[in-house]
Order: sequence, then C-alpha cells, then structure tokens
Amino acid sequence: MRNEHENSLQAALKACRSSFISVGVFSFFVNALMLVPTFYMLQVYGRVVTSGSLSTLAMLTIIMTILVVTMGALEWIRSRIMVRVSTKLDVLLSRDVYRASFKRALESGGMDASAQSLNDLTGLRQFMTGNGVFAFFDAPWLPIYVAVMFMFHPWYGWVAIASAIILLILAYINEKGTGKALGEANKENIAATLQTTKNLRNAEVIESMGMLSTLIQRWSRRQKKVLVLQSYASDKGGVVSAISKTFRTLIQSLILGLGAYLAVNHEISPGLVIAGSVLLGRALAPIDMIIGSWKGFIAARSQYDRLNAIMNKLHAEPERMSLPAPQGHVAVDNLIVGAPGSKTPIIRGISFGVPAGSVVGIIGPSASGKSTLARALMGVWVPQHGTVRLDGADISAWDKEELGPYIGYLPQDIELFEGSISENIARFTDVDAGKVVTAAKTAGVHEMILHLPDGYDTVIGSEGVNLSGGQRQRIGLARAVYGSPRLILLDEPNSNLDEVGERALATAILELKKSGATIFVITHRTTILAVLDRLLVMAAGGVSMYGPREQVMEELNKQQVAAQQKAAQVGAGAVTPVRA
Repeated sequence: MRNEHENSLQAALKACRSSFISVGVFSFFVNALMLVPTFYMLQVYGRVVTSGSLSTLAMLTIIMTILVVTMGALEWIRSRIMVRVSTKLDVLLSRDVYRASFKRALESGGMDASAQSLNDLTGLRQFMTGNGVFAFFDAPWLPIYVAVMFMFHPWYGWVAIASAIILLILAYINEKGTGKALGEANKENIAATLQTTKNLRNAEVIESMGMLSTLIQRWSRRQKKVLVLQSYASDKGGVVSAISKTFRTLIQSLILGLGAYLAVNHEISPGLVIAGSVLLGRALAPIDMIIGSWKGFIAARSQYDRLNAIMNKLHAEPERMSLPAPQGHVAVDNLIVGAPGSKTPIIRGISFGVPAGSVVGIIGPSASGKSTLARALMGVWVPQHGTVRLDGADISAWDKEELGPYIGYLPQDIELFEGSISENIARFTDVDAGKVVTAAKTAGVHEMILHLPDGYDTVIGSEGVNLSGGQRQRIGLARAVYGSPRLILLDEPNSNLDEVGERALATAILELKKSGATIFVITHRTTILAVLDRLLVMAAGGVSMYGPREQVMEELNKQQVAAQQKAAQVGAGAVTPVRA
C-alpha cells in the first residue's frame, strides 16, 4: 500500500528497492572478484615462478578463469536487472507522467504544452541503464581496495588514499564548475523546444504573414545561448576529465616505480610491484567513471527534480468520490475567472441559474468573456472566486473520468485527433456503432461521412484525409453529442457552417432538447436564436441581461431603438443652420 505522503515517482522507486538491493549484492561479488587477477598475479610470481610448477600454474589459471567468467556473468546480470528496473519505472510512471503533463498544459492554458516530462522519464530511464550508475555502486568499495593495499604495504595504502582524495576534489570542482551551467543550458533547451513546437503548430499563420525569418532569429538567439552554456560546461568538464585521466595514468605509473623501489629494498615481493598498480587502477576507476559521466548525472538529477515536482503536484490533488449521474441543473454563483497564470479577472461576479433541459444562448460583443465562461462551465479553468455547480455539486468536485461521458463540448478551435472518424466521434472509447451513427445523424453529418473514401473508417491525421473547417465542425458536434450527454456547450458552432449546416445544427439542438440535455450555445449569428429558450447577454466580463428569450430580445430591441434615436438627435444637433 502506497504511503499517502509519497508521490508516484517515490512510490515507484520504493517498489524497485528490492532490485536495487540485488544490484548492490551483485556489485559486492563483482568487486570482490575484481581482486582475482591481482591475487592470481601474486600467486604466479610467488609460487609458480619460484617453484617452477606447471601443474600449480594450470590449476591457478583454471580457478582464475572460472572466477573471472563468473564475474562477467554477474556483471551481465546486474546490467540486466537495471534494464528491468528502468522498464518497470516506465510502466509504473508513464501514465501518471502523461496525466501530469496534460494537467500542466491545462493549467497553463496551453502555454506549457509539451512532452518534456515524458522526455525526462525517458532520460532518467536511459541513465539507469548506462555505466555511470554502476560507478555509484562500485565507489563504496574504495575503502576495501585501500585496505588491501595497506596489507601489501603502508606506502601503497597512503598513495591510494592521497590519489582518491585528489580525484574527489576534482569531482567536486567539476560539480561546481559545470553544474549551474548545465542546469541553465537544459532549462533554455527545454524553452527553445517548446517555442519550436508552438511555431510548428502555427505554421500556416507564420507562413502567410511572413513571420518565419523573425521567429528563426528569436529561436537562434535562444539556441546560441544553449550552445554557449553547454560549451562552457563542456570546456570546464573536459579540463577536469583530462586532468583526472592524466593523473590516474601518472599515479599508476609512479606506483610501479614505488613498487620497484620497495622490491629492490626487499620490502615487498616482485609480484606486488604489478599487483599494486593494477589494484590502484581498480580502486580509482569508479571515481574516474563518476567524473566522466558527470554530465549525464547532472542531467539525470535535473530530470528527477522536474519529475518529482510535477508528481508532487499531481499527488496533491484530492481523490474524488463518485457522484450520481447528473441531470443538467447548472447554478453559477458570484463567479470570477481569469486566464491560467493571470491574476486579472476576465469575468467578474457572474451569477445565474439554468434548469435541466434548457437551451441557453450566450451572446455579446467580442472580448466580453463568453469563451472564458464556457471554459469555467466545463470545469476547464479554475475560478478565482465563486463556483459553478452541476446538480448542486461544484464542477471541480466531479471525477472528470466519470463526468466526461455526460459532458459535450464543442470549442471554437476544433481539433480532431489521429484515428478514424468513428473513433473521434466515440471519443476513442470502445466504438459503439449504433451510438456513433446516432450522434452523426443528430449532428447532420451522417450522409457526408458516407461519401468519404472509407466512410466512418476514414482515417484523419498525417496519414489520412484533410477535412474542411465545416466538416471538422460538424464531426466535432457529433463527438460533443455522442452518448446523450446531460450538459452540452457549443462555442460558435455555426461559425464555419453554410445554410444547410445551420439548419442541421438547429435540428440537432431541438433533438438534444427533447432528450432533456442542458445546452449552452455561444454565438454571434442570429439565425440560431429561434431554437433557444433563454438568452444571457454579456458585456465587459459581466451579465447585462438574462432571462427568457422573448423578454431579452424585446429589451435588446428597445435598447437598440433608444440608441438609434439618441444617435439621430446627436446628429441633428451637430448640423449648424446656414444663414443667408
């Protein structure tokens, strides 16, 4: 059972704890067996050379071969374990990371819509399968190797300690010199990638308005900054890496001289001359590997921090209790809503109620807050103050997975997803052919779909057909009404429709009304007003009028006539009489 204080990332790592312990155990035996070549060398020089016994040499060689092969097998096993761990982490986390990425894009209003978190998960998984991670399992063996070298000779031990300290200092210098620059470079690279994604998504606008060169220049400046930071970090890291490798080679050579000196003075056997150098190299190898893979470690640490932050945010969301299926009663109470990330409200203090089964038209001038109200009614944008209630429950209190089938939404910018038309209409759930056809007929798009190359199986997307704006809008309407939802919001549903499409839309709204659904229609065009029950007039982020359609239309006509009369009076007063 997962601890309530753990996010998904921490829980997944905890689930892999036994695998990490296994890798640690295998690392213990691998590093223990790393001593085999050293002791083999000592036995060859100490027994075989002095005694001239070939049978002893053969036996030692067989034993050494078996142990080294075993070491190789254990090395391969621990590598396979880490591959399995990385795969397990991906399986455990990918859905939550996808969900968290979607949530972040939603909360930012699309400004932070990227797959960076999924890329972070991939990068973390790849790091765990590389050699760099094994350096951290091998590094704790440094004291043991040093202890063995002290057994050979105290001078060997002190040289090993001094060498390790120097390499650790170099590793610290590497961290301080490259960590900040690499972090900034990664941050700028993410921003540049996000900018590129947005530009590619709006390729038509950029091309038509001749903005490509300017945007390329902006991207180039940001990319140049990334390259400068990466080059700076690589230059510093390269210097440290070169110094560490040079030092390691030098100290391994110098310890041969030290060993020769000690052997000449008969303080150690000749075999220890070579054995000391080999063992020192093995002791320092993990530190050297850590320095060499430091760039990957910095990237993995940043990836973990970003994943941990986004998982904490997802984990902080409360679990939603299941609620009864909604009927469609909507109540808006003192609603104040602004764009995600902005403190400036777009709509201010709106309150109204809508009984189930009503058709409400939302009208008003541009920038009056109609689309913002639509997003709030759907629960897409979180209010700064006030509530939107569906059947008495705050819309945010509903589990979106459970509420989704009862909601129909047709936004201004209609996006159909890669897949067949039937899958798009069915919202990529299991395709119910009867419900799909019913939704298509309700939206008046059934005949049009039948005339497409493969009918309902026609594929939309990069490998499929490209639909016109009107076709997308009508298929989007079919998707919105699929499965008889109880709350439907249509944002400018007739903006791309011809006369035939508008008649089909009016028929669809009447049919949906008969089903008892509550429908909101945002429109600038008056042709659809005849099928509405109520009108909500917005102006400057507030509600200027709300009530039955006839009453509101009568009041609007009175205001229009009064405005025309006032304008005529002002015009007449502005005319100066001409004197003869």
